[in-house]
Amino acid sequence: MYALSLLAQDDSSSGGGVAQLLILLLIPFAMYFLLIRPQRKRMKDQARIQSSLGVGDEVIMNSGIYGFITGEEADRFWIEIDDDVQIRVAKAAVQGKVNTADDPDDDDDDDDEDEDGPDSDDSDDDSDDSSGEA
Repeated sequence: MYALSLLAQDDSSSGGGVAQLLILLLIPFAMYFLLIRPQRKRMKDQARIQSSLGVGDEVIMNSGIYGFITGEEADRFWIEIDDDVQIRVAKAAVQGKVNTADDPDDDDDDDDEDEDGPDSDDSDDDSDDSSGEA
């Protein structure tokens, strides 16, 4: 009996019901923007990449295998992964095109990492070693 009277008192406040209704209505919108929309964008990007691939392009598979496209069928690629070694894979198994070293953007990124990375790390390690010995 006591529990029923508590439930009856909670139902009398209408402000909490509106907030709960609002939260329940916002959940589908949040799911759309957090789950469905990004997945559709990834699918469109993947379809765009696969349609732009052609014979002679270096690609990477979803499994991590690198190779060159040597032939194309309706829904498959022939990939050369080594001299005289070709495999036939589904077009959906191709993750993307491999960036070549000729890209100027790629070279700039490597230079930035070289300037900041090893030089500063080595000096920090030397100072730690000398302070530990003293």
